[in-house]
Amino acid sequence: MKIIYEPMFLRRIRAFPASVQNEIFEKVSLFEERKNHQALRVHKLKGRLKGCYSFSVTSSIRIVFCYGDEKPKDVHLLTVGDHDVYDR
Repeated sequence: MKIIYEPMFLRRIRAFPASVQNEIFEKVSLFEERKNHQALRVHKLKGRLKGCYSFSVTSSIRIVFCYGDEKPKDVHLLTVGDHDVYDR
């Protein structure tokens, strides 16, 4: 699996303190190992984000991503933030 950091994700991550940024990248590393998906609470999204997924970094911070059409599947990290990421 290849992780692709979309521009919105990179812009939003800069708004967090360094300690939170480190935690975000630690969770992305865990996400790369499929066995950790349950611990990260990976789930499908509904509504306007249908077709995308989300996983938890902390109790309030989420990462929204989509799988690409490529084989093997690429993962596009779209955005990161609190629950307002679902509204953008």
